[in-house]
Amino acid sequence: MGETRFAGFPDGRLEATAVPSLLFSELLAQVDDLGELKLVLYLFWLLRRKKTYPRFFTRRELVAEPTVRAGLAGIGGDALGASLERLVSRGVLLHRTMELNREPEECYFINTASGRKAVSDLESGRLDLGQVVLSETTPDRPARTSIFDLYEQNVGLLTPLIVDELGEAERRYPGDWIEEAFRQAVSYNRRSWKYVERILERWAAEGKRDEAGGRGAPRARRP
Repeated sequence: MGETRFAGFPDGRLEATAVPSLLFSELLAQVDDLGELKLVLYLFWLLRRKKTYPRFFTRRELVAEPTVRAGLAGIGGDALGASLERLVSRGVLLHRTMELNREPEECYFINTASGRKAVSDLESGRLDLGQVVLSETTPDRPARTSIFDLYEQNVGLLTPLIVDELGEAERRYPGDWIEEAFRQAVSYNRRSWKYVERILERWAAEGKRDEAGGRGAPRARRP
């Protein structure tokens, strides 16, 4: 069959995760996507393990979670992104983009009284994490695909090691460089991160040429 059989729950007292009854009495009937269901159950489990206030999740954090990757691996596409969007649209999660340590982070709060208060406190400045809460208004241009999405769509599943490498590249290189480097790799059928990374390193060292005007593009950002 190729599937790992669950060995059953062991004897003795088992650790439990508190889940609101409304999830079963109301939300369960609305959820019609497997990835969405898997993710919301996992988030309640993960929330219990966060000990500090405010309790929230970042997209980067969820990408690095092995259980999330394994649970959504068979769904295809950007299953994590799609599941997060569904949960935000359904009102289960609250989404804010915040600058933390001078880096933009996609942050998600469970839509409970505590989650709503945390969002309000962060936006008003009553709670200071050194953050800047960015506007939720969508700019005229479409949102840029993250480096993690590009990797999953064009190379394969993320691993903890590659997540660290991608995060460093995202800080180092402009977003349009990253997108174009992936496009070049795909066009030459060289679907590997090392190939994409070599393109970016060459552009950073030699200057990226503007295809339309032949002018050198700005150098890559440095930490």
